[in-house]
Amino acid sequence: MNSSRWCADVFREDHRRVLASVQNAADLDAARKAFYHYVTERQYEIHFDEPEHSCFEMAVARDCARVLRSVLAGSSDARVGFSVTQALWDLSRGIARPDLSRAFFAEFSHLLHGLNGTPEGIGLDASALGDISGREAALIRSRELDRIWEGIEAAMARYQSGLEPEAMKRRGQRRRRVQKALGATDQQWGDWRWQVRAIIEDPERLAAAVTLREHERAAVERAVGSGQPFGITPYYASLMDDDPESGRDRAVRAQVIPPVSYVDCMAVHGDRRAEAFDFMREADTSPVDLVTRRYPAIAILKPFNTCPQICVYCQRNWEIERAMAPGAMASRADLEKALGWIREHPAIKEVLVTGGDPLAMGDGPLERIMRGVADIPHVELIRIGTRTPVTLPMRITSALARMLGSFREPGVREVCLVTHVEHVSEVTPEFVAAVDRLRRRGLSVYNQLVFTFYVSRRFESAALRRLLRKCGVEPYYTFAPKAKEEMDEYRVPIARIMQEQQEEARLLPGMRRTDAPVYNVPGLGKNHLRAAQNRDVVSILPDGSRVYEFHPWEKNIVERDSYIGQDVPILTYLERLAAIGEDPAEYSSIWYYY
Repeated sequence: MNSSRWCADVFREDHRRVLASVQNAADLDAARKAFYHYVTERQYEIHFDEPEHSCFEMAVARDCARVLRSVLAGSSDARVGFSVTQALWDLSRGIARPDLSRAFFAEFSHLLHGLNGTPEGIGLDASALGDISGREAALIRSRELDRIWEGIEAAMARYQSGLEPEAMKRRGQRRRRVQKALGATDQQWGDWRWQVRAIIEDPERLAAAVTLREHERAAVERAVGSGQPFGITPYYASLMDDDPESGRDRAVRAQVIPPVSYVDCMAVHGDRRAEAFDFMREADTSPVDLVTRRYPAIAILKPFNTCPQICVYCQRNWEIERAMAPGAMASRADLEKALGWIREHPAIKEVLVTGGDPLAMGDGPLERIMRGVADIPHVELIRIGTRTPVTLPMRITSALARMLGSFREPGVREVCLVTHVEHVSEVTPEFVAAVDRLRRRGLSVYNQLVFTFYVSRRFESAALRRLLRKCGVEPYYTFAPKAKEEMDEYRVPIARIMQEQQEEARLLPGMRRTDAPVYNVPGLGKNHLRAAQNRDVVSILPDGSRVYEFHPWEKNIVERDSYIGQDVPILTYLERLAAIGEDPAEYSSIWYYY
């Protein structure tokens, strides 16, 4: 899109005054002031001089004005290294800016339409009741709610869970194929120790058990060839369909089969993985080996540095060497030192035992670690981070559940598990049985979802929340995928997470929408996205990326620097959705979430 076309599309007739004032500006500061005054004046007019605007339109105008004032600020130019004001000033004077993409223009088109009380692409269905009130109004409203829920049910029906008869039949056939490829009996299949011994770590065994597309096999070959961690449990391999073109198992495959871009990025950094990929700066928040601490009352304990299965987008991909790597268990000396450190800090009331995946250890070592944590008087809650209910559900034996439950002491100490289910297709009878064994021992089970591109379609995550609650799992966190260099194909705009939370999740019954959307800030911890005061849009880059300033959680307690993070261009995301058959028009309100 060239400059003149942009001016025609974005600066419509009712925007000409800003063009005139900016064109006559003597310098960049004068242009900035002219833009700022225009934005503020339009917001005032929408709210006080133009009564035809709805409350919704006024709210959108308010939000767009806030974003525009922020991105026009000189301080934003300095933080980001790019001047939105300069770009707009150049365009208003007819100066070519070939660096500006369609996604950049799309952002400003929506911002200015929103500022002027005419948000694009949002069709409001506000049925007027007129003078009707009382029971008659309630009945009309109830019929409308029934109509809305019909649409929700239809949207969720697109996503087949692992509990549906057709899926279970298909998985039964898949299981037989994987068993045949690996030479496993039914008894071996149900033994978690055999599953661990039979982890698939090379492309040949994977191709024998799973129908691979050419690019998937190439990516696995390159990953394994360059020494990158790769591993899939036989059970999880059985969740992949023989017809991957259908897209049913898209979310399952994306978790374990890396895209070529990821493989290449990891390979470039080679032995420098710790420097390149430690996004959360764990090295800066580890006061002693095996311990991470970002908050006053919580510490992370990492006694086992490996997993039965390698998730591509793992936060700790920089330190996991391979699936079930030998020597991954911490030494007793290091573990005692870590436990001693926690014991010396009575402010710590909760310990998250994670790794790696601690439930991949045998019962004996795990029990010793749990006993060591439980014996610390000031620890009130032990939280276990694990994916085994999803990737290795047969690991959750009755004996394991009984042992973990034994460390609960009501009124003194609680024990819970946080797992990671990404999609309804991962919820199988085996998963449900594993969760039930835990809950029967008094253990609460929570879920944290990483909101990747592959689970971001309309009502895809809502369907998961609804199903998890039926299985006894409580939604806990929705994580924005980390802005790590290798994670580009998994990332989703923050606006899409907010859209999902404010529109789709809000339509669910209360106990199914209570998770918290968060962005993990390097070295600082979770930034709660639901609270708009925790972040500001400070720029929009030429490629259409929004740049956010994330404020630290302790900003009102101690002096702490904020974090500048670049998001994913919304237009790029919508184009990816269109490529997999989605209608971008169904996501049109995404532009007005900031």
